[in-house]
Amino acid sequence: MTQFGRVLTRPPTPRPVRTDAVVVGAGPNGLAAAITLAREGYSVRVLEAEAEIGGGTRSEERTLPGFVHDVCSAVHPLAVASPFLRSLPLERHGLEWVHPDLPLAHPLDDRPAATLERALEATAAGLGADGAAWRDLFGPLVERWGRVVEVALASPLPPVHAGTALRLAVLGLRSAWGLADARFEGPAARALLGGIAAHSTLPLDRRLTAGVALLLGAAGHAVGWPFPRGGAGRIAGALAAHLTELGGEIETGRRIRSLGELPAARVTLLDVTPAQLLAIAGDALPGGYRRRLEGWRYGPAAFKVDWALDGPVPWSDPACARAGTLHLGGTFEEIAAAEAAVARGRVPDRPFVLLSQPSLFDPTRAPVARHVLWGYTHVPHGSTADALEGIERQIERFAPGFRDRVLARAVLDPAGLERHDANLVGGSIGGGVQDLGQTLARPIPGPRPWVVPVRGLYLCSAATPPGAGVHGMCGHLAARAALARELR
Repeated sequence: MTQFGRVLTRPPTPRPVRTDAVVVGAGPNGLAAAITLAREGYSVRVLEAEAEIGGGTRSEERTLPGFVHDVCSAVHPLAVASPFLRSLPLERHGLEWVHPDLPLAHPLDDRPAATLERALEATAAGLGADGAAWRDLFGPLVERWGRVVEVALASPLPPVHAGTALRLAVLGLRSAWGLADARFEGPAARALLGGIAAHSTLPLDRRLTAGVALLLGAAGHAVGWPFPRGGAGRIAGALAAHLTELGGEIETGRRIRSLGELPAARVTLLDVTPAQLLAIAGDALPGGYRRRLEGWRYGPAAFKVDWALDGPVPWSDPACARAGTLHLGGTFEEIAAAEAAVARGRVPDRPFVLLSQPSLFDPTRAPVARHVLWGYTHVPHGSTADALEGIERQIERFAPGFRDRVLARAVLDPAGLERHDANLVGGSIGGGVQDLGQTLARPIPGPRPWVVPVRGLYLCSAATPPGAGVHGMCGHLAARAALARELR
């Protein structure tokens, strides 16, 4: 049976004593790993600790009956771009992508909102004197989008397209602040770039923040920033349905706390972060590898809010009503100040807020004439501070009267996020800081970072390449490593 697109599983039927592969965790990466193995003909069993599958891709009625909210992830440009997910018949299992009129709007005080349109030329036209610079920066990436995706989401070594890899490295290894200063003069283009870069959860003067802006910005032009009709749970539901179609099995409510609790299998893939791997594998790990995991750094946390509204958000700028995603934070400099404060352990007074308003484009999310709104801001790792007032103050800044539309709200602070999904350690939504050091060594340096130095054991979470995002590539690449080393 299904609910909000998720597959709710029952205890599995009797099976042979030994399975080819066991996968721990039924988030997108765990399901991707299982599918990769199952479509090669191997028997696969997925064990999920929670009562329902999905990890960060779940949807539920968090506020009032009939209002369907995405619990964690909501907007999925990397899912529609993913080479692995695009290879699967997920539409046959109910996954339908909704593309809003406008992928992204970034409202500004006393001037029109900066907008990321699907068409590169339309975006450039709205950026005035910086339009040509935007076109020059993103045009080559959009034209070579297929190569960009292969470089960004494929195995880290060797680069599959050397020229594209070099361009991404030259531009992307720098900071968003350096890129903005070098390319743009006006506040609109700078703010648009800064808001996209802030998805990195890093201060905007850190290396690689430019790379995040380039990848997600180019995705907006090339494939859009869509969301699944009916909620993010539809992604996990479609993956699970395809896995069972291939003969794989999923068992929910099965939490693994040690290697001794694992069923017998030729290989085991763990969709967990280094903290859980240490807890599960313990002394079985070699000392050097264990020390590496003990030094793993988790990033800033998210403070997340869902709202049920009696009508659409009353944006001052009508362009915002066309957008599926909004970035609220004002100028580039304001956003940079907010993210720097988080890195110093403070909750900013004027936070950078990320919003999605899916019910404007997907009427299945709310009752007639009602709406849902999804949003979060960055706070320090494990923060216990209440960031709700700051978030709503930023919304009111660009949508006066917003609070009058609120019927109900539901909050997930960092601890609540971790209770929902153990991989969100301290509320960190990326599986660990994705700065330069932890990108090149995720979680260890080398050509096979998915391989755990215990016979038959692999790591397949966002703590492995290519890192955070709902794209399934971490699980897919880990499963390919298992196929190459042991199953074949």
